[in-house]
Amino acid sequence: RVGSAVGWGMSIEILCSDDTLVIRRMTLAPGEAGDWHVDRCRRFSVIVRGDRLRIEYAHAGEVVELDVHPGLCGWDDPEERVHRAVNIGRGPYEEVVTFHRTGPDVDPQPAVASADG
Repeated sequence: RVGSAVGWGMSIEILCSDDTLVIRRMTLAPGEAGDWHVDRCRRFSVIVRGDRLRIEYAHAGEVVELDVHPGLCGWDDPEERVHRAVNIGRGPYEEVVTFHRTGPDVDPQPAVASADG
């Protein structure tokens, strides 16, 4: 789902992209889950808003809960396990991520049709 980063519900906004980078802003309303996906590229994430996030892994049933805060940032490597983020915080969650593409046609976070992958 692509749209404005302001408003109700999940939104994804591509701020900039070229053959080597995609810079994307994503927001999740409280209680909202993002799409099931895999991560194809190394990325650098910056938390803009939010206080708590849950990462759910589809196949292993693994769940990781994270305390987050504005300004929290870091690098992540590609993740081939199907997963999604869920905003379990008190307010909106917002992040800006820079994906480092491995090729011009690489979708950095392709959605998976279902949790079954």
